[in-house]
Amino acid sequence: MQPFNRLPSSGQTTPSPPQSPSVRSPRYRHGRSKQGGSGHQGSPRTLAYRLARLLLSVLLRRQGIFLFAPLIYISGMLLYMGTISFDVGPIITHRPAPGSVYRSPQLYGKLRPEMDSDNSTADAISTIWKNSYKGGEWRPCINRSLGGLPESNGYIIVEANGGLNQQRTSICNAVAVAGYLNATLVIPNFHKHSIWRDPSKFNDIYDEDHFVNTLENDVRIVNKVPGYLMERYDYNLSHVYNFRIKAWSSIQYYKNNVLPRLLEEKVVRISPFANRLSFDAPPAVQRLRCLANYEALRFSNPILTLGETLVRRMKEHGASSGGKYISVHLRFEEDMVAFSCCVFDGGKQEQEDMAMARERGWRGKFTKPGRVILPGSIRIDGKCPLTPLEVGLMLRGMGFSKNTSIYLASGKIYDAGRNMAPLFEMFPLLQTKQTLASEEELAPFKNFSSRMAAIDYTVCLHSEVFVTTQGGNFPHFLIGHRRFLYGGHSKTIRPDKRKLAQIFDNPNIRWRTFKRHMLTIRSRGDSKGFELKTPNNCIYTFPCPDCMCHSNKSVDSISASTL
Repeated sequence: MQPFNRLPSSGQTTPSPPQSPSVRSPRYRHGRSKQGGSGHQGSPRTLAYRLARLLLSVLLRRQGIFLFAPLIYISGMLLYMGTISFDVGPIITHRPAPGSVYRSPQLYGKLRPEMDSDNSTADAISTIWKNSYKGGEWRPCINRSLGGLPESNGYIIVEANGGLNQQRTSICNAVAVAGYLNATLVIPNFHKHSIWRDPSKFNDIYDEDHFVNTLENDVRIVNKVPGYLMERYDYNLSHVYNFRIKAWSSIQYYKNNVLPRLLEEKVVRISPFANRLSFDAPPAVQRLRCLANYEALRFSNPILTLGETLVRRMKEHGASSGGKYISVHLRFEEDMVAFSCCVFDGGKQEQEDMAMARERGWRGKFTKPGRVILPGSIRIDGKCPLTPLEVGLMLRGMGFSKNTSIYLASGKIYDAGRNMAPLFEMFPLLQTKQTLASEEELAPFKNFSSRMAAIDYTVCLHSEVFVTTQGGNFPHFLIGHRRFLYGGHSKTIRPDKRKLAQIFDNPNIRWRTFKRHMLTIRSRGDSKGFELKTPNNCIYTFPCPDCMCHSNKSVDSISASTL
């Protein structure tokens, strides 16, 4: 047997190779021959052995790597033994936050059998309003001036922008500003908006003569600026000085900034004018707002006539409930769905429709670089418009039977054939202005969105229950107007859409539990019917106490007993 040389020969940096297996013991040779002769080929142990030798040879050449040798060795062994795999990791399933996904159709499918078999429903429309104001009711109380007006300080021209009720805000605020500055108000111009596309003038929507006569002792109203003044400006309104006033400016700002220019020029413009006057104003300003909104502004005769006709027909439909009916303001038109950025169940077609509607109406506003839209968060926050299906579920849960007479105030519902079907299933007596009125009756109003909205406003104003499903000027004005007519109580259901989002997204909820949640929301509408205005509240939503006087029950009963 030859001795094993541990020292490398001259010029070598690696150890001498070990003895060939052929010179080892017969027992060892016999053992390897059972594995097929040349056992190192395809053997895992031999392959690992060779890799280890190669690694050690590199480490011997670069001795600094010995610092990492333990880590490399352990990693290599773990990989070899298969205890770590980079191919398979832990499976993480993402579950959407509660209330972030539109699952109302699935909920409707589950609850419908119990809903249809529920025979416990009472006549909810006759028993819904139980709450009364602690100290008595409220009554309209707006004082009118009796004396004449002093000489005018000049003419104010305003442009009322937006839809029907945003224009109404501009008109009432313009009356208040003109009266406070002792100015003459020119009948407001209506701006044709890219969304509403309604070219209607003031007298197309409102009774102009009634407006002027009601305010004659408080504010001068004229149709146009006299010619001798317009001659200075070449009869061109764009040459008249225009104030660009910040939103919610105080009445003092108008006195300090607008009045001096008005006295100098005798004619000024304010455009745009919506929301340009603070709601926190002195009593003299608030009185003029009340007078304009609740007494001076009356719809034109054609609108008022058709509106009252539809009210009468709705009462006939609700004969089984004593002539009472529910009105629902449903905002599920294409532009509203697009603007909300919420996702419903329309799939790819809905995505394409909404993308086109956003670009058509707001041109790049929603596709600006860096803008992130989170539909799930919007839904959780209660900012998604309720669908027709959700409105039906809510009302049935609140105790209104399928025989309840309902008036639906809305524009053209997005994908109406599919989205309206569940609501008609739950309330087959549901009516719209299109079903109540004939084609001939609607023809003069059909292509004018503000006039159609005025008809809806009239029918909703006289309903026993008003249901609002989305914010906006229409429900805000209606709530205030209903308070003005119904002793301070709005008789309105304003659902908490944050809570509704959670409830509608609960697939395990039972009909009894669902109904209990809806009755809680209904009772909240009753308790919140009476609300007093705080300094920054909208006076057109909260007319008490600026536009109404408090009737104390004890005082009234004493007065009655002395008669």
